[in-house]
Amino acid sequence: MAQRVQRIKGTVLDKESKIALIGVTIGVTDITPAIGSVTDVNGSFVIENVPVGKHSIAISYIGYQSITLNDVLVTSAKEVVLPLELEESAVKMKEVVITHKREHINDMAVVSTKTFDVQETERYAGSRSDPARMASNFAGTQGGDDTRNDIVIRGNSPQGVLWRMEGVDIPNPNHFSIPGTTGGPVSMINSKTLANSDFFMGAFPAEYGDAIAGVFDVKLRNGNNDRYEFTGQFGFLGTELAAEGPLSRNTGSSFLFTYRYSTLALFKGMNIKIGTSSIPNYQDATFKVNLPIGKKSNLAFFGIGGLSNIDLIVSTLTAPPNELYGESDRDQYFTSNTGVVGATVSHTFNEKTYTKLAIAETANDIYAHHDFVFRDSATYHLDSLKNILGYRFITGSTVAHWYLNRKLSSKSTLRIGILNNYYNLNLVDSSRQYPPSRHYWQYREDFKGSTDLVQAYIQCKLRLSDKVTLTAGIHEQYLTHNKSSSNEPRVGIRWVINDNNIITAGIGQHSQMQPLYQYFAHDTASPASVMKNYNVGFTRSDHFVLGYDKVILNDVRLKLEAYYQYLFDVPIEIRRGSSYSSLDQGSGYSRYFPDTLKNKGTGYNYGLELTLEKKFSHNYYLLFTGSLFDSKAKGNDGVYRSTDYNSQYAVNILGSYEKKIGKYSTFITGIKVTFIGGKLYSPVDSAASKAYGDEIIFDSARNTLQFKPYFRTDLKIGARFNSKKVTHEIGLDLVNVFNNKNILSESFSYGLYKQTGQPFYYQYQLGFLPIFYYRIDFGLKKHSSTGKSE
Repeated sequence: MAQRVQRIKGTVLDKESKIALIGVTIGVTDITPAIGSVTDVNGSFVIENVPVGKHSIAISYIGYQSITLNDVLVTSAKEVVLPLELEESAVKMKEVVITHKREHINDMAVVSTKTFDVQETERYAGSRSDPARMASNFAGTQGGDDTRNDIVIRGNSPQGVLWRMEGVDIPNPNHFSIPGTTGGPVSMINSKTLANSDFFMGAFPAEYGDAIAGVFDVKLRNGNNDRYEFTGQFGFLGTELAAEGPLSRNTGSSFLFTYRYSTLALFKGMNIKIGTSSIPNYQDATFKVNLPIGKKSNLAFFGIGGLSNIDLIVSTLTAPPNELYGESDRDQYFTSNTGVVGATVSHTFNEKTYTKLAIAETANDIYAHHDFVFRDSATYHLDSLKNILGYRFITGSTVAHWYLNRKLSSKSTLRIGILNNYYNLNLVDSSRQYPPSRHYWQYREDFKGSTDLVQAYIQCKLRLSDKVTLTAGIHEQYLTHNKSSSNEPRVGIRWVINDNNIITAGIGQHSQMQPLYQYFAHDTASPASVMKNYNVGFTRSDHFVLGYDKVILNDVRLKLEAYYQYLFDVPIEIRRGSSYSSLDQGSGYSRYFPDTLKNKGTGYNYGLELTLEKKFSHNYYLLFTGSLFDSKAKGNDGVYRSTDYNSQYAVNILGSYEKKIGKYSTFITGIKVTFIGGKLYSPVDSAASKAYGDEIIFDSARNTLQFKPYFRTDLKIGARFNSKKVTHEIGLDLVNVFNNKNILSESFSYGLYKQTGQPFYYQYQLGFLPIFYYRIDFGLKKHSSTGKSE
């Protein structure tokens, strides 16, 4: 009677039609006697009195493929809510038991897809609860830059990644974001709000466009519709509050809300280096309100927003700085604000057909102001400040995505959809940075207007048998301001040879528009109406993927994928002899204003990836991921060179171990070892750089030099305590525990040159960084019919 227990509840739907399935059996299989439940007329189920701990859940239904969920965490504080979907068997028969783990949520995906399982990825040491940093542990992806969470997929620029939330394309979801990038130092996405989501690395389904590298399709979970639950967390990266619960228990409506405020000032107070002596300020919030309308319709509202700013001040220093963020010769004031608010409505017409519409308004406002610092060459004392750079880029968009899904039979499904991204732009930029002696302003951007990216797709899935699945589709997109268009076929196949062996293959063409600010930039000597790259077309990429998945033991799995990508119509400069390719941009903290471009460049990526995973069992988990690849691009000089992201290999070794302490508490530990090929860089033309005041490379020797390999070890130590109604968790992430000195870049500083005569210096990545957190979860039971709290 004193045992601490919790409820597991959820719904079970048909994966293709979203119809509730009645009579599905759900059972907890790893306790004796086994306990379980059966879904009701709404497809809902509840399993009472499940002991705290980790459990295996089996779901089965006649005529459908059965599934088993392993490692489901049950705590005393919060109910476990499982939104489940089953796939109908292609051949009418008894239950078909699927013994391998499903690797994707999107039913049109068959290759190069990884389910982002929040509970699984929270085991990864050193990830800082950041979805992008968690994803960098997957085979085929890599980080290697401690200052940012850019996702480099198969040697592609992170600029080629599409972020999607609740069905709509969203702007860069990171604090301190820079125009033209998809990463940043801190994510706005709170992993506590996420449902399991899809992460695509190549040959992705036809519903995804405007991306050539990958897609992170983020889904927000619904709040608990039966009782109120709360989370509070305090740590070095921020103070967080989260709440969820029912709005109406009669209709099943619910809400979910989180808020976080930065507490990085704690690091400075403890003299722990985080890459800058300045204090970054940021806050973010996420919400979702889910409103079922009868049994066939659903309305939901969602949103995410973040505010961030930092003042990187060097003029008050008395000695040259050694920092990761900012530049040593200027004061920088930077603000970045991003918001998304949207709604989705879905309706099921019958047991074969449903439709969904998602609409959203997004906004991104980025402001920067730089003052150049002039100093006395003998004493380093401040002489004067000069305003040298100012810009403000405001980008708003109205986004809509509608699709209709039709289950033609148990063997085939058809989906058609339309997306529209209407952008409103207000872009202003002026500079007098180089040379530092320049007095008059140069205007590079002064545009106020709009453009529209229209997309449409049709895709189908044909299950030739329970073992062979074929998907095919076409994606089209059109950019209104310069009439760029594309027609992109996609095909994938999945063959389950037997319970232990699967072969997958996929081909597809993908395209992406350029960063919006580059379309509307002009030469400093030209009027704002003469935009030199206004008519640049899409970058295009053909993807070819072949995969093999093998279950070695019940809890050990091997996965291999080989791929080749050919990129064409890549923007390159028309300047004779230029080695520039747009495939090299998309990361860092600076925008790039290229010379006049043309779609004549090409590139390629090819590689082999391996994943060896032992799922969590017998109290431990192991993961090995490795990638060998080559990434090249050709500029206007006709020479194929390594791209900025061609580190050639990446290896991650991860493990976690959990041990019960007494009856209701658990000791948690984890380790991660990362080994990545060294960053490439280019030799600098010292004389030209000194004369101009900024780094100028030898164009013909781009990316011919390489730093030593990146190596880092992270540890995670923590404990979870289940009291009667509250769960406490305390943890410590020890990032770069051996304090390995990884080189980030070799930088040029005009101010340093004037002071010492030596303009070059190394910037090193983060050293040892301890990240502490404490979390408390608790819930309030629903009220009984007497009105008293149970």
